[in-house]
Amino acid sequence: MDITWEDFYAKHQKPQDFDQSVTLMKEFVKRQLNRDDKVVLVTSGGTTIPLERNTVRFVDNFSAGTRGSVSAEYFLENGYAVIFMYRANSLEPFSRHLKGQKLLDMLEMNDHDGKTTLTVAPQYVSNLTKILCRYKEALKQDKLLQITFTTLSEYLWLLRAACQTLACMKEQAILYLAAAVSDFYIPSNELSVHKISSSTAPTISLHLVPKILAPLVSLWVPEAFVVSFKLETDESLLISKARGALNKYNHNS
Repeated sequence: MDITWEDFYAKHQKPQDFDQSVTLMKEFVKRQLNRDDKVVLVTSGGTTIPLERNTVRFVDNFSAGTRGSVSAEYFLENGYAVIFMYRANSLEPFSRHLKGQKLLDMLEMNDHDGKTTLTVAPQYVSNLTKILCRYKEALKQDKLLQITFTTLSEYLWLLRAACQTLACMKEQAILYLAAAVSDFYIPSNELSVHKISSSTAPTISLHLVPKILAPLVSLWVPEAFVVSFKLETDESLLISKARGALNKYNHNS
């Protein structure tokens, strides 16, 4: 039997650092409200579904976080304050340009009198300076707050809290929901406490995740501008399902 969104929150504990994250969001939104600035919540990256309480294995909704991190930069460039709620270790605004080997390729080691210094290779100075200036400006203007999640439960708890925090912004709030959220999950009371044994093939029963757009639009932030995304591997279904979601939940885009 599928559960309601109210039941989901009742049966899943809030994240360990939830209260701290909520405090950060409330303080951030209060500062933007005092400056009469618009605020956009950008969600980004995929959620995981643990298979055990002491998690060793999980089902992952893969998303690098490209759309969310790029979009966050565009919102910042256009004067919005951004709460960037993202999957831990997925792409982030600005630092996305410097992932992995690319960052190491930008650096040079120099030895002077037995002391090693690091410098940026000349061919990268111009581009790196632009990225760093944009990042520093966002921080200087107090326009960027980053909050992380990993599991579906963490994401949904933080999403509701962010919406409730943004409700006071009314039409000055935008929700840009680019995270790849799991459609299925295992209820916490059905999880194995410890690592599932590999001696026999396990049987895993997945439940449908309650549709959070409904309370989000109608109850949590009814005056905000809400943008959601639809992913389909069958392109012929994409437009009809996207339109169906708009009609069903009555959000903006």
